[in-house]
Amino acid sequence: MFERFTPHARTVVVHAQAHARRLGHRYIGCEHLLLALAGADEPAGAVLRAHGVTPERVEQEIVDRVGLGAGAGLFGDLDRGALASIGIDVDAVRARIEAAFGPEALTQAGQALQQPHRPSRLNPRRAVPPALMRRRRARRARRTGLVPAPAPGGLFQAPGPCPDGHLPFTPRAKKALQDALREALARHDNHVGAEHIALALIAVSGGLLPSILSALGPSAPTLRAEILDRYRQAS
Repeated sequence: MFERFTPHARTVVVHAQAHARRLGHRYIGCEHLLLALAGADEPAGAVLRAHGVTPERVEQEIVDRVGLGAGAGLFGDLDRGALASIGIDVDAVRARIEAAFGPEALTQAGQALQQPHRPSRLNPRRAVPPALMRRRRARRARRTGLVPAPAPGGLFQAPGPCPDGHLPFTPRAKKALQDALREALARHDNHVGAEHIALALIAVSGGLLPSILSALGPSAPTLRAEILDRYRQAS
């Protein structure tokens, strides 16, 4: 799929991964893609910023809602609206866990979930050296066409070392990237650009993204109309 992405679209994906690592998250969610897009030097990013969807505000919303570190993955892709409709307040659950077990409980739980299985005697597995892991990531980047880009900064930095190794996309983030391809095909474009990622993200209906955009103000139809108009003028 990534072979159809423009260099700008690939940079959005690479920067989303860098943001996730910096925040200590062991996954790439739609919120990380939005954070990368809000800082992109692209018309779609300019439209977002003009409506108050700035990198600083997006990052603050992400940290307020899921926190920093590995424990964020336990709450990162939940549909908060659906849970709230049946009386489950995710923020209250998180607060009660931290009150009962300490502020590091969720981070420790997230790290435990990420621990590799112990090698068995029948199928031994040795730890992969960091240098070899970096080479594998570079080969994967060349295969997928996701070229390295300077890591973006931000307001927050998770304590401790950044997550290493492969960071998976959440199911919603993976679907959003697939929907970006569908947006391109629907508009008869022979490439997937940052604008198609933006159109796919603002159409996401579950998880963190709708609540983040709602908190920041703009409506999805307004953003969609302005993004399409901006690229129509540029073509």
